[in-house]
This record gives sequence, C-alpha cells and structure tokens, in this order.
Amino acid sequence: MKIIKELFTKYSDWLLVLSIGFIAVASLLSSGLPPTHDGEYHVLRFQQFYKVLSEGSLYPRWAPDFNNGFGIPLFNYVYPLPNYIASALHILGFSFIDSFKLNMILASLTGSFFFYLWTKSYWGKAGGLVSSVFYTFSPYHLVDIYVRGSVGEVWALGVFPILLWSYLNFHKKNSYIFFIISCLSLSLVILSHNILALLFFGFFIFYALFLILNSDNIKSGIIWLIVIIFTGFGISSPFWLPAILETNLVRGLQIFDPTKNFPEIYQLTIPSWGYGLSPSDLANPMSVQIGVANILSFILSLALIFFYKNKKTLLFFISSFIVVFFFMTSFSEPLWRQLPLLSYFQFPWRLLSLEILIASLLAGALPKAIGNKKFKVFITITIVTFAVATSLSYARGATYYQRNDDHYLTRSNFTDGTNSPGNVFNTRWLSEIPKKSNSKFEFIQGKGDLKVLDLRSVDYKLVINAEENSKLLVNTAFFPGWIYKMDGRKINVQNFRGKILIEVPKGSHFVEIKLTNTLIQNLSYLYLCISVVLLVFIRKRIGIIK
Repeated sequence: MKIIKELFTKYSDWLLVLSIGFIAVASLLSSGLPPTHDGEYHVLRFQQFYKVLSEGSLYPRWAPDFNNGFGIPLFNYVYPLPNYIASALHILGFSFIDSFKLNMILASLTGSFFFYLWTKSYWGKAGGLVSSVFYTFSPYHLVDIYVRGSVGEVWALGVFPILLWSYLNFHKKNSYIFFIISCLSLSLVILSHNILALLFFGFFIFYALFLILNSDNIKSGIIWLIVIIFTGFGISSPFWLPAILETNLVRGLQIFDPTKNFPEIYQLTIPSWGYGLSPSDLANPMSVQIGVANILSFILSLALIFFYKNKKTLLFFISSFIVVFFFMTSFSEPLWRQLPLLSYFQFPWRLLSLEILIASLLAGALPKAIGNKKFKVFITITIVTFAVATSLSYARGATYYQRNDDHYLTRSNFTDGTNSPGNVFNTRWLSEIPKKSNSKFEFIQGKGDLKVLDLRSVDYKLVINAEENSKLLVNTAFFPGWIYKMDGRKINVQNFRGKILIEVPKGSHFVEIKLTNTLIQNLSYLYLCISVVLLVFIRKRIGIIK
C-alpha cells in the first residue's frame, strides 16, 4: 500500500494529464461508429491489411479484395502505423470498428502525455499541464477525431510530441537513450501520416536548428541531427521510399488544388462547428478555427515577452505561429504556386495541425510567469477549465451508427471500389475499375483445366493441365513485383490490359503466382537494416554520448 501511495504521489501529474486528456475521447467508448469523412474507409483498410498480414506478409502492400476483387497496391502508399495498431487490437479480440475508435483514443492520450513532458521542460508542471490540455482540446484536434476521422493525422499529432520531447532531452543531456527515442519517434511520425510528416519534419528541422544555434557546440549538434534524420528516415523507409519513387505506378495521388481551398480569416478566428466535408460546405461547414483559447494564448504570449527571461524561446514560437497563420491565408497564394512541396499538403487549413501545437506550447508560459504559488495554482485551474469548457461540446460524434464490421465488409458499395476518391490508388494500367469476374483464372488462348491448391491474397498456387500452348488470364491487377514460377522456374508476368497474363506450355505444370518486392522496395529494406545496425551499434563515435 505504501509503494502504491508513493507511486501515486510521484506520478500524480501524469495521472492528471491523462485523466483530463481522456475526457476529450471518452465519448468514443459509446457503442457504434460515429460518421466521419474517413472512418469507414479505415475500417475496410484495417480488414484488408490484417488479412494480408495474417497470411504471413510482414509488410502488406496489396489490398486484395478492393477494385472488384482485382486488388490495388493501396498499402504501398498509405501510412501503415494505424493499420498495424488496428491489427494488434483485432488479434486481441476487438472488432475493426472498435479498433478504429481505440486507435483514436490511444493516439490522443499519447499526444496529451508527451506534449506535457515536452512543455514541462520549458514551463514546469503547471505550464506543462496547461499546454497539454490546450493541445488535446484544440478544436482542430477534435475535428480530426470526430469530423474527419483521420486516424493517421491523429497519430501524427500523438507521436510528434515524442520527437520534440526526446530531441530536446538529447540536446540537453547528450544521452544515448534519447538518441534512440529521437530516431524511433521520427520514424513513427513518418509512418503515421505522410502529409503531416512533411509538415512536422519541416518544423522539427527549424526547431532543432534553433536549439543547436543557441548551444555551445554547433558542429556536434548538426552532425548528430543529421545522424538522427538518416536513421529515422531509414527505419521508416519501407513506407516512404516506395510511396515516393513508385508514385507513377498508380493513377495519381494529387487531386486537389491547394489555392482553391484557403480558409477565410473569420473561419480561422471565429468559433464554429460542423460536420460537412469542407469549410466551404454551405449547409454544414467543417470547422477550421484555431480556437478561442489558442488565440488568447498567442495574444498573452506577446505581453509575456517583456517579463520572461528566455525571450528567444518565446520569440521563436511566436514568430512560428505568425508564419504558419500567413501560409493558411490567401495572402500566401503566390508562394503556394511557386513552392512545389506546398501543393503536397492539399489544403492550407491542414497547417492547423502545426498551429495548434505552437499555440498550445505558448499557453503554458502564463503559469510560468507567476511567482506566487497559490496564485499560480488558481490561474492554472482557471486556464485549464476555460480550455476544456470552450471545446468540450466538440468532443463527441454527430451520432453513432449501431453497426458491426459485417455492415461494411459485406456491402459491395464499400468493398468493390478502390477505397479512395477519384480512383487514385488504382494501377496506372487500369483506367477504371474493371468489371467483376466469376473466376480468378481463365484461358484466353488455348485450353486446359486447372486445380487451385491455395489462393491467398498475394500468393496463388495451382496445377495447370494445358492441352496446347496456352495463355492464362489472372484476374488480378498488373503491378510490378508480380511474378510466377512454373515448375520452379521464375518468370515475369505479362501485362494484358492492366491484368496479369501468364503463358503456359502444353502439359502439366505446377504454378505459383505471387507478389514479390520491387527493386525500390528491396532497397528500402536494405536502408532499414543499415539504420537498425547504426541505431544499435553507434556509441562514442561523434562527440560525447552517454
């Protein structure tokens, strides 16, 4: 009992942060699935990812049942972290719907906890608590959970604070454990959401350079930063390397013009809430507000510059807030047209993910500036209550559909498409979704019979008895990496109108058709191995590391 009491006393601040953070996601424990923009997509993706994973593919890239059963290379391009977590939860007995909601809960609480640890380094426990609550209850964070259902973005918001916290500690302590956590957390950011990874990585570089340039050993700091980036990128390379270098193998992933999606300034500043598909949805516009509490924290931080000793830190985050705000408005349109990487973000209001992080950190500066202990407690409670009260009504779904997994997994309108708007994940050799076929295999030249021995998602085994030299059409979408072995001899498949075609000589043959790795994918695994070796064995190579 004494040990429990000591632990409770020692970690009471952690429990408080997690308890308040849980309020933001508690409604997800309600039965059913809240209607969101992406939620139903993810339920189906989880099922397809789990199916391929359970058949022995450690890194699934193919969704076999989409595209009218012809399959698509969906997971070659879609962030894998939420899918792995959903698969683990499903193994534990949770449905895919519950796995989606638990993903959101775990990601949000992860962000609450590590945002506290990071900001506590600047403002102490009271300031860290304020910052964590502001971050968790930022309206856009709740939009991602309850309106957009963007589980990848919620995970990116959850793991990015781990990177900021671990790198700050590595910078201060030169500790090997924080070096490891920095590398791993950078990889988790990339694996969480590709678009936010680019946004957060850009900010991380500026943040790291700010710390390094204000330190005594700039050269060593820059070298270590490069090592962290190299290793973090390497650990996550099986995702991002093929996703970038094999983009030309699918129909097209960039279908939005960012310059047509600037939010109005009133939409960023005036409180609003809606469940529509975009801020321009006249009937029920989606909220893209920064948040009343966050705006006030920014305004108050301007006044704190005159009282706070470490002005450089405040100025860095204040200027960052202003720059991000500028890029969300139409005043920045010329830059969106000239800088190619900006179009990758698709919607300028997506930068709210970074804006709420900066504003929430600034919120913690107020308790730090107060010397009187009792008054600090009063102010902290007041600010936390205000942040929760102004956003609590947003922390719920519009409703909850009382459905189970089968509702989605047995309906053709969910399963037969490509699980994406605009058919973007279909292979470039298929201009449209092909019609369903009654059979996976059919002779289009010659004749014979076949016996299917095993039919898995990315591995087919069969015996073919061809009465003459024949051609067999496999009703699976053609994609680099598909090969077949005939009587043990490896042969590349042919592309026949976007589908797989194999040639079968006269006679009886054992044939295996399977999806293997492309050259780019193999290179990504090599990069992963090099990074893991570097992570494990690097010690006293550069500077002093404990």
